[in-house]
Order: sequence, then C-alpha cells, then structure tokens
Amino acid sequence: MNDDIIIYQFSRSGVEQGNFTHFLERFGAEKLPSGTPIRQMMDSMVFVIEGYDNDPREIHTIPEIRKFYQAFHRTWPYWLYFCNLAQDGLKIMTFCCLESITAIKVDGSPDCAVQYNPIELLQSILKNFVHMNVMCEQAGMTERGIYDRSKHVMEYFGFPYDVSPPSE
Repeated sequence: MNDDIIIYQFSRSGVEQGNFTHFLERFGAEKLPSGTPIRQMMDSMVFVIEGYDNDPREIHTIPEIRKFYQAFHRTWPYWLYFCNLAQDGLKIMTFCCLESITAIKVDGSPDCAVQYNPIELLQSILKNFVHMNVMCEQAGMTERGIYDRSKHVMEYFGFPYDVSPPSE
C-alpha cells in the first residue's frame, strides 16, 4: 500500500475532447521509471473527472465519460498496477469500460446500485493482469509481491482468489 497518493484530475473539456495527452506526457509507458521508483508508484493513483458535479447521472453511465475512459484504457492499460485500491475510482473506471452496465437508483439512498455481468468484469480483470504484470516486472517485484497485488485486485472487485501463494 502506498502512502503517497497522486490525484490526477481530468477536466470536462478534456473528457469531451478525448484528450489525455497531458497525462501521457508525464506518465506514458516510456516515461515511467523502473525498479524502486515505479515500485513506489503501485497503488498510488486516483483519477477524477471534474465538471460533472451537477449532472444527475452516475459517472459510469455518462456516454462521454465512458468513451473517454475506454480510449484512455486502450492507450494506458496499467490501471490495475497504479490505481489506489482504497478508493472506488478503479471500479468506476472499469465499469465505464464494460459493455453491459446498469445503474439502479435505490429509493431513500443517495447512491445507485450498479448491475453488471460478473463474467464480463472478471474477463476484463484477467485480461488486464497482463498489463499489470508488465509494470510489476518493470518494478522488479518478486513473485510473492505480484501474487499479493493480484489477490488484492481480485478482492477489491469482490472476487475470491483461491490461488496458492508462490513458494519463494
């Protein structure tokens, strides 16, 4: 777990234009360090979008935000490594990339329940472990460290992780 959190805010105009070049100029794959510096960046990022505070829709149901996060993910697919798992941001971003999602308003509650196909979510996570592992290797992490992060990600999304830890 990382104590230094990087909060990266995308503007509404950036979202509507599909523009995340400023982020890539700083955190593009070719700009990222290796070894200890990148290891310290694991679990450090929280992404937010400003400018939709007065929009009554849930973030993951707004078409331009969904489109933005889908394009951002195609370009920078390292979310499982960098996103802070103590926040809901990674869930929201991931829900934006799912094809089938429904938000249901619960009477008397300010929150919405999100319905999604758990198989689609699981397939998305498993596919993204490849990109997470690229960053883990760049960080020089041990097999146990990679196992621990994988387990934490699966539990974050509410999936069991019944894989035995590596023997090191």
